[in-house]
Amino acid sequence: MLDPRWNTFLVLCETMNYTRAAQRLCLTQPAVTHHIHYLEDHYGCRLFSYEGKVLRLTEAGLRLLEVTRSMAYNSQKIEEIMAAEAPISLRVGTSKTIGEYVVAPKVERFLRAHPEANFSLLVDNTQVLLQALEAGRLDFVLVEGFFERSRYDTQLFRREAFFGVCPPGHRLAGRSVPLDELESERLILRENGSGTRAIFEDALRRQNRTLHSFDSVVTISDFATIKSLVADGLGVSFLYAPVVERELAQGTLARFDLSDTPMSGAFYFACLKDNLFASAWSDWLH
Repeated sequence: MLDPRWNTFLVLCETMNYTRAAQRLCLTQPAVTHHIHYLEDHYGCRLFSYEGKVLRLTEAGLRLLEVTRSMAYNSQKIEEIMAAEAPISLRVGTSKTIGEYVVAPKVERFLRAHPEANFSLLVDNTQVLLQALEAGRLDFVLVEGFFERSRYDTQLFRREAFFGVCPPGHRLAGRSVPLDELESERLILRENGSGTRAIFEDALRRQNRTLHSFDSVVTISDFATIKSLVADGLGVSFLYAPVVERELAQGTLARFDLSDTPMSGAFYFACLKDNLFASAWSDWLH
């Protein structure tokens, strides 16, 4: 069981407000302050400071937050395991490419092996999933794109090709295209926080460019809608190979590449640091 003072610290980190933390914890505000002062005295450093009227974590507070998240998660999982006749519980998060086009066989294998299990799968963009992981709402995530891997325990899940798609017969189809030629096209991308958008924007930065270089940029969060619009000639997009495998085989979409900006992507397994249960999920990586 996690010491209540560490739980108070986590809730205050989430709310960054003593009054709201007290309300969430059903404590008085002086009790919250007492818990934080105890931890500061114990570790011999300030965990929070005010910048004007805004509460901020200090560097020491950030370090404590990282390890306390893992403590809270491990404590929760141990409670579940020790509960009488508790079924296996697994909460997985995947980014949209992985959730919609990659992970289904692994979910099926898990459910067949553990028919009594409580299982949930959250499919969302990478930023949302990492926030849920840090809040203890997920056991691990499979994510794409760029994120601060040093904050988590990570392993490579798989690598995938990443390229442009356009309608068959389009002037870009089957070619290796310079960025200058692409800028006149309407670009259809996923939302901010998505792995596919992050990879493309990183490629632009490597060429000292941004999305402002393009005449038209459309943001759509749904893969099916993106592929339909591209197939109908209303723009071009950049996606992972598994997302368009069927359409490329059927000839409803065509591939092109950027000649001066090679792109590729990796999918990563990520969980909180010092997670006591990470090794039990290694079969998801194979």
